[in-house]
Amino acid sequence: MSQQLTKDAPQKKASSEKIWTKDFSLIVLSNFFVFLGFQMTLPTIPLFVEELGGNDQLIGIFVGIFTFSALLLRPYAGHALESKGRRFVYLTGLGIFVLSLGSFGFVNSLIFLFIMRIVQGLGWGFSTTATGTIATDLIPASRRGEGMGYYGLSGNLALAFGPSLGLTLAGVLTFKQLFLICAVLGLVAFILSSFIRYKKVEPKSVSFKKWDFYEKSALPPSLLLFFITVTFGGIATFLPLYSVQEGVEGIQWYFLLYALALMVSRTFAGKIYDQKGHQAVFIPGTILIFIAMGLLAWLPNSFVLFTAAILYGLGFGTVQPALQAWSVKETPSNRRGMANATFFSFFDLGVGIGAILFGQVAHWFGYSAIYTLSAVSILCSILLYVGILAKNRRANIQ
Repeated sequence: MSQQLTKDAPQKKASSEKIWTKDFSLIVLSNFFVFLGFQMTLPTIPLFVEELGGNDQLIGIFVGIFTFSALLLRPYAGHALESKGRRFVYLTGLGIFVLSLGSFGFVNSLIFLFIMRIVQGLGWGFSTTATGTIATDLIPASRRGEGMGYYGLSGNLALAFGPSLGLTLAGVLTFKQLFLICAVLGLVAFILSSFIRYKKVEPKSVSFKKWDFYEKSALPPSLLLFFITVTFGGIATFLPLYSVQEGVEGIQWYFLLYALALMVSRTFAGKIYDQKGHQAVFIPGTILIFIAMGLLAWLPNSFVLFTAAILYGLGFGTVQPALQAWSVKETPSNRRGMANATFFSFFDLGVGIGAILFGQVAHWFGYSAIYTLSAVSILCSILLYVGILAKNRRANIQ
């Protein structure tokens, strides 16, 4: 009996640790508004590039350059989080992001848009690296998987409404009006985030190596994420154009169903991770994504489109928060910013390479080939994961 009480004690302690504090609620709300503004541009930027005279190849480049500019800045953002503090990095990133997004309303050439997409990526790299780190600071370690799932819901809610809202507004407003609305949403996020009590850092205790660009302990989950987010580049960039070409209606509903499935999965996936580890969620989640990619490669009608959305949402919503929690699990507290920078760098790298690569694939082989290659990328992630598990087992035996 006493042994059972001792065994249950950590679980009772974990459940009593509060997640929804005032500061955590503020970072969740801030994340929602900035992601809402971003998600509204996700399916509309390709349409804007088309209006300015761009083709599929240029669309891929314009999407990819955004993620690559964010990627280049993330290592510096990771260092700055520990040396200059969470507030400085997050508010600076949000400010750059809001101003660059608002500038899209005054763009009249592809060259200017290209430049401002780079600037936007810089702001995005700063802000999203910071917000993930701030969230992990505020969540009790014993409930990190669950807390990151709740935190991720803010982005999922934005995804539920953002793309469809953006496409709807693009049909009744000018692009200038649309992008200014998105910038205002980012401004709301900036105001909310100014009230957060951020974790204090002591720069004197922080030292960095000259070529310190990543956190080693975060590499395994980050590499796995890379092969998964390659698929996201193909979906976010080309699925609206693909559905129009195939005469399949309901692309707005795709994003809504995808986001709703994400939200459903995050209500239980984080808890499973906390209790049983990533082994219990990774393979089931990636298999769902693999099936979704096969359905999109086929895409005969709206029912298949909607089914793919649900499967992809359930799969990604299960895998992504578990990988993010895994990436900081073995990381020292003073390296948590760099761990998040590493994680999101591979996220960006996957989306950017996917967008640029699939732009060429669409040009040469058509849109369907994008999702066939995406399924191959998911298979690579599964095989890599099996290899990581086997390596860890050998290390434990030795």
